[in-house]
Amino acid sequence: MQVDTTGWSGEGDFTARLIEAIRGLSDVERLKVEDAPATRADSGFSFISNELFVAFRTTKRTIRARKLRVIPVSFEVDEKRMSLAGLEAALTAIEGVGEPDYSDEGMLQYLRTERIIPPYQTRGVKLVELVRIYEAG
Repeated sequence: MQVDTTGWSGEGDFTARLIEAIRGLSDVERLKVEDAPATRADSGFSFISNELFVAFRTTKRTIRARKLRVIPVSFEVDEKRMSLAGLEAALTAIEGVGEPDYSDEGMLQYLRTERIIPPYQTRGVKLVELVRIYEAG
């Protein structure tokens, strides 16, 4: 499996957990991780937004048909071995990932929040991580 993380800063523990979970799936051929432009930080919170683009493996299948109802023809078609709905089911079954907070036919979205209190400071920071998974075009 090819993993491209050149557009990712490396921030986000849940994003790293998703990458490792997707890396273990045999039906995923490529994974590209990018930082989304919505990422920002302030004194009381840190908002991390990442996007994952997945490409699924394909298998060739031969279809036989008749042209003009007389001439037999056959051609090959590439069929995806997994869909975004199948990826959702696979990720839901993995402990530590779970069900997405939002999903439709084009995207899976996870939203995780965490409160971080650094040592020797009285005030903590709220970390909000948004991860969206799309199927690569």
